[in-house]
Amino acid sequence: MRNLLIIFVLFYTLVSAQSNEIIRDDWNKYFNEFGFDGSFVLYDLNNDTFYRYNKEVCSQQFIPASTFKIPNTLIGLETGVITGKDFELKWDGVKREIETHNQDQNLETAFKYSAVWYYQEVARRIGEERMKKFVDSINYGNKNIGGGIDRFWLDGEIRISADEQIEFLKKIYHKELPFSERTFNILKEIMVYDKNDNYTIRAKTGWAVRSSNQTGWFVGYVERNENVYFFAVNIHSAKNQKDFGKARIEITKNILKEMKITE
Repeated sequence: MRNLLIIFVLFYTLVSAQSNEIIRDDWNKYFNEFGFDGSFVLYDLNNDTFYRYNKEVCSQQFIPASTFKIPNTLIGLETGVITGKDFELKWDGVKREIETHNQDQNLETAFKYSAVWYYQEVARRIGEERMKKFVDSINYGNKNIGGGIDRFWLDGEIRISADEQIEFLKKIYHKELPFSERTFNILKEIMVYDKNDNYTIRAKTGWAVRSSNQTGWFVGYVERNENVYFFAVNIHSAKNQKDFGKARIEITKNILKEMKITE
């Protein structure tokens, strides 16, 4: 009898520890509006509930593209390669397609404008050995930084899923990664994407334009009314379509609005 009681307690503990999950197949309307395949994960912290669209794809790994600027910032700050929010690198004079990239950048502007060249130089200064050590210690995606120290997140071997993006962001929010308080606080400051009297969105876009099968991301979290809502959207397309960049953000905005998180 005692053994049965122990088994029951262990089973109850295991079940009660699992998060709630709600599948939202109806969110396909937001993806269909732009004509892209993809997935969406939303996690409500206070209610310990996951909302997922296209659940199978939520667990599939894709190249992180510029969403890797989040861990790259943390690692750069922790190693001292980046000295602070105002750490500046001089523009190399090479004209790039995005005009805001063609200027000197500090950490804040490089994150805001997603200046690839800035973060490539940061990665080179971190070096492969230290980068690999941190990517392993934070358990980031498949942890494979093959493909070049300044390219592995653009067209190299590293991959991460939408589900893993959420878990990574949760660890950042709870400060459960091997970084200092200062490092976390600086990242938190530069991640502000939108802010008003009702909520604050901290987020990062990503777009793997160098891949034959393009991948788009928008990942982050919303702080509102003493609660936090983590989100990760992933879209993909075999060809370059004009609304690809816009779609990641609009899909997210529509879902957050429907859920009355950013209404």
